[in-house]
Amino acid sequence: MTPFAIAGVQMYVNALEPNTDGMLSRLDILMQRFPWTQMVLFSEIAALGPLPEFSLPLMNDHIARFQEAAAKHNIWLIPGSMHETAPDGRIFNTSVVIRPDGGIEKVYRKIFPFRPYEAGTTAGTEFCVFDVPDVGRFGLSICYDIWVPETTRQLTAQGVEVLLLPVFTSTADREVEIAICQATAAQFQTYVFSINGLGAGGNGRSCVVDPSGALLHLAAGHEDAFPIEVDFDHVRRQRETGLKGLGQVLKSFRDREVDFSVYDRTSGTDDYLKTLGPLAVPHQGTRAGLDTDAPATAIAKLHAAPQMPAVPGVAAKL
Repeated sequence: MTPFAIAGVQMYVNALEPNTDGMLSRLDILMQRFPWTQMVLFSEIAALGPLPEFSLPLMNDHIARFQEAAAKHNIWLIPGSMHETAPDGRIFNTSVVIRPDGGIEKVYRKIFPFRPYEAGTTAGTEFCVFDVPDVGRFGLSICYDIWVPETTRQLTAQGVEVLLLPVFTSTADREVEIAICQATAAQFQTYVFSINGLGAGGNGRSCVVDPSGALLHLAAGHEDAFPIEVDFDHVRRQRETGLKGLGQVLKSFRDREVDFSVYDRTSGTDDYLKTLGPLAVPHQGTRAGLDTDAPATAIAKLHAAPQMPAVPGVAAKL
């Protein structure tokens, strides 16, 4: 058995003032109660809240305090995420992985911002994989990333055994998201830690799922700090022998006899997607999708439409 104790912290998040003091206080209490904890994960946008106007450069006083706390408690620490202002002015939704010595192991920028609602956030382009020596391999995604399974495919194809997922979900789709976490865990044979906030940081119901898709913990709508010991040998055994001795899905994908042309943007396989409307927030009384053609007709019209000449610096509008 290769055990490792990971704690999720579900806490109230303020939108108009920093939450760093509260995070560090809860971390101190967690480590006093459960000193065997080896890694701690907070929710998305936990430190500075959900408003991009509080964005800061990557290295700031809040990150420095989290680095000190990780060293103090000798833990791996992922303090959720915060809005980062890059030197060129772009804003990212960024998370850092801090080692037990206080150093920064990895920086991850959310690849799939929750557009159109997170429209002002620039998407990252680099995945986050890191190793805890003599333990196992971890991957870090943020919230909406898990809704696009290719992100988890990319991580698990590199050997990720635990998916860390800080989230900010305050909407009615949290139940669906929990189901996605369970399906993701089973499909990719990995643990999933989906840690949500409360108040301005979400509606709670953080969850931990094992590689068979079973819920190990499901928080309610109150503050919760819960260490869960995961077993990496369980992941490795299931990946070799299958879920309940059955589906060996990672090996099935590896040994596939087909390549997916949808990933070739020039193949035409995704022509139907080009017929869908813009990625925009619905407006009152919208009839989007109600008066559109069936897929075959829509694709035919797409190819029949005259092609407008490209204008430098101007994106084509569907």
